[in-house]
Amino acid sequence: MVAHTSLEGRECPIARSLQHVGEWWNILILRDALAGFTRFDELQRNLGIAPAMLTKRLRALVEAGLLEKRLYSDRPQRFEYVPTARGEDFRDVLVALLAFGNRHFAPEGPSVTVVDTRTGIVADPVMVDAASGRPLSDPAFRWVSGPMAGSQTRSRYVMGPPEGGQRW
Repeated sequence: MVAHTSLEGRECPIARSLQHVGEWWNILILRDALAGFTRFDELQRNLGIAPAMLTKRLRALVEAGLLEKRLYSDRPQRFEYVPTARGEDFRDVLVALLAFGNRHFAPEGPSVTVVDTRTGIVADPVMVDAASGRPLSDPAFRWVSGPMAGSQTRSRYVMGPPEGGQRW
């Protein structure tokens, strides 16, 4: 078994995010919490996760600021785990994973979809640039180093035309 190293100090925002949500249990807990299942017993039942593991994962998600632990019963003392604003921001990541999974790993067809509740029409989730409205899959979009990037990151993400059809 390979030990995980911390990704916290890395410049890459993807690595930093994975430090907090990279465990698959964390992603599934956030999925359920964002769907309204916020109580320990609901999460344990839905996920089939051992209580000790759920306790550990919930503690990590609270420490990362993705969930907030709230008392909902004094006797016996019971808590719910409600998504914070940071946790709510993870919804878009989950929608992207849902669309990716339906497109590539559901040969029998989708078991979960995103639906416009006003029309009943199934949505086709895509990520778009807020300023232009264009999908981020457009070849004009490319990863580049940001203003706080160090030299290693700057050398990895040099702005320029895609080579060999690779955008990223």
